[in-house]
Amino acid sequence: QVPLVESGGGSVQVGGSLRLSCVASGRSFSDVPAAWYRQAPGEQRELVARISRGDSAYYPDSMQGRFTISRDNAKNTVYLQMNSLKFEDTAVYYCTADLDGLGYFADWGQGTQVTVSS
Repeated sequence: QVPLVESGGGSVQVGGSLRLSCVASGRSFSDVPAAWYRQAPGEQRELVARISRGDSAYYPDSMQGRFTISRDNAKNTVYLQMNSLKFEDTAVYYCTADLDGLGYFADWGQGTQVTVSS
């Protein structure tokens, strides 16, 4: 059973927005560190945003300003809001979390494709 399931990806025009969702299947997502990564073809996987147990968000400098990570405990879901999308945002986006308190992101989803075009 895949522990995390992403949705919300798709095709969008440059400048558009998407909101990705990540649900922890059969597990609690509250008070759990989680993050979104992405991987473009031929590139290494990179961090997009991270949310702590206390819901503090962190973004690498390259991701500041256009991405917002958030959590809805009632829906057991972590979100990634993406605005002003660019061609270079095209990638597979992965949700990850430390569901068992292991101290690292051990649980991953299968990814959702985001394609930005003109």
